[in-house]
Amino acid sequence: MKKLKIVLLFSFIVFFYVLIITHKNHFKTKYFDEKIINGYINYIKENNGKTKIELIGKEKIIVNYKDKINYKLGDYIEVYGTLSTPSNNTNFNLFNYNKYLKSKKIYHIFNADKIIKIKSNNKIRYKIKNKIIKRLKKINNKYLYTFILGDSNYLDDNIKLSFRNNGISHLFAVSGMHITLLSMLLLKILSKIKNKYIINLTLFSFLLFYMFLTNFTPSVIRATFLFISLSINKLFNLKLNPLICILLILDIMLIYNPYYIYNIGFILSFLVSISLILFGKISNNYHNYFIKILMTSIISFLISIPVVINNNYEINLLTPFINVIFVPLISVIIFPLSLLTFIIPIFNTILNILINIFEYLSLLVDKIDMFMITLKKIDIIYFIFYYLLILFVIKKLLSKNHKYLLLIIIALLIHNNINYLNYNTFITMLDVGQGDSILIELPHNNNILIDTGGNYRYDLSSNVIIPYLKSRGINKLKYLILTHGDFDHIGEAINLVNRIKVSKVIFNCGKYNSLEKKLIKVLNKKHIKYDTCINQLDNMTFLQTKDFGNENDNSNVIYMKINGYKFVFTGDASITTETEIIKKYSIEDIDVLKVGHHGSRTSSGINFIKKMNPKYSLISVGLNNKFKHPNKEALDNLSDSKIYRTDQDGSIMFKINNNKLNIETCSP
Repeated sequence: MKKLKIVLLFSFIVFFYVLIITHKNHFKTKYFDEKIINGYINYIKENNGKTKIELIGKEKIIVNYKDKINYKLGDYIEVYGTLSTPSNNTNFNLFNYNKYLKSKKIYHIFNADKIIKIKSNNKIRYKIKNKIIKRLKKINNKYLYTFILGDSNYLDDNIKLSFRNNGISHLFAVSGMHITLLSMLLLKILSKIKNKYIINLTLFSFLLFYMFLTNFTPSVIRATFLFISLSINKLFNLKLNPLICILLILDIMLIYNPYYIYNIGFILSFLVSISLILFGKISNNYHNYFIKILMTSIISFLISIPVVINNNYEINLLTPFINVIFVPLISVIIFPLSLLTFIIPIFNTILNILINIFEYLSLLVDKIDMFMITLKKIDIIYFIFYYLLILFVIKKLLSKNHKYLLLIIIALLIHNNINYLNYNTFITMLDVGQGDSILIELPHNNNILIDTGGNYRYDLSSNVIIPYLKSRGINKLKYLILTHGDFDHIGEAINLVNRIKVSKVIFNCGKYNSLEKKLIKVLNKKHIKYDTCINQLDNMTFLQTKDFGNENDNSNVIYMKINGYKFVFTGDASITTETEIIKKYSIEDIDVLKVGHHGSRTSSGINFIKKMNPKYSLISVGLNNKFKHPNKEALDNLSDSKIYRTDQDGSIMFKINNNKLNIETCSP
């Protein structure tokens, strides 16, 4: 007990060290403004004709190249180009690429113009890995990359999404289960050796090499060193508490790289492992194999809830039961068969049949979405509350009091409906690049989205809009208002209505263009109401109701007054439309103006701006866009207001609380 207390104290010290280091953003880098770098290829992936390389030079660095290359792991290359810093998230609550790369000790990206191979690979470890990759390519089974090398990039995105929604992604991240099965297999092979020290030394050497094969992912490092430490503990009869072992591994990894704290795989791997060490005896109280799996899944599910909430913003209440089906299927059948197929490829046909069945089941279960609940991002107070409640419930499970699980269900259902208790208003201009998308959150879960953005090269709905909506606890929209039919305003509308409940869609005046007609077909199929060229909607006044015969000029221009604050959203309305509006209406001295057409010179006419006289001007614009928006003339016209731009400030949120207006930006 004394040893455990000392280790716990040390762990608290490490925790505060991590907080200080990551808060100050302190890290040591050996690259600054190099135009030429060289190093060994540690990882390489081609996608859509482009190449991504993880290079080991002075330090690890990501190299992006515009073409395909014919190089192998371990090749020593020289790269010409420019160095850049990985971007932070520019939308609230969303994935932070910068922090993710730091969790891998990568601090820079190098955009390559030219790559030259200096010499071919001469390292044994890379030769072995290249032979494994060559064999995997020959067998041609994407799941072998996942199970052998821990690389799930080859799996179909829709399949991976179903795994995540079902709560079974952990089965495809090489971790404790896989390390245990590999170790058991190797021990079986080494069983004829009488010397236990030679057996363990061989096994440990293999596991350490396997960490290299899987690119030292945190879950593999944790599983490997925990297995080694527990084996040494048993081998030399050290009588160490397994909790001490795993806490020391956690501390050492965080000292080595404090930014591991940003890696969700690292967090969940340790959380679940520690919880199973502490509470694993709950499942041992049952003799039935499937009940044991269920109880283990329930413990893992419970302990991961707060972390999953703040990363995925949704939880499937069926996850523990789904695991009862899929855990045996993977651990007993598919994973062992994958290892056998790697050795004897003739089994690939059987493996593919089983994988097809597995994928079909996952997609089928994923369609049962009535138990999938959206959960708003929580702050530290609710985070602590959840864990206190979870630990209380787990304590009751120790004595088989299953009824207390209802407390967790009740807490999650209250959380799922928490927006109905909201009395504040939030208006957020999302950073969707060269496009528009504005979310209006009114009291009591009345939500409006103005425009969806659109990008031909990037899935905005899956990566920005829908994740942000879920992070705000939103799974339905009262209105989707489309200012006009240009792709950068309507491009994600079909994806959005297919995945989020929308009560009504509002179009602008004028004839429907091809994009709008495609959307209307989907709306009719889904029985979603829509309207066009309207004057009034709740407390919104539509200022533009004339058909100019031009999409931009026909843009819906919306005026809202909320708790005394006046907002005007202009779409891509031009000076022509602005002139009509100031003739027709006496609106002036507004608080917030969504600047027309991304700050183009065709909008924000001086007469309109003088009449509106906004305190704050919002410009939704893509970074380094080819149109060179915003235009200097438009900026000059807006100079008396405080200007916010998504290319400089990221997304911008206005919060109206007790008649006070607060502004927050998500600066990149």
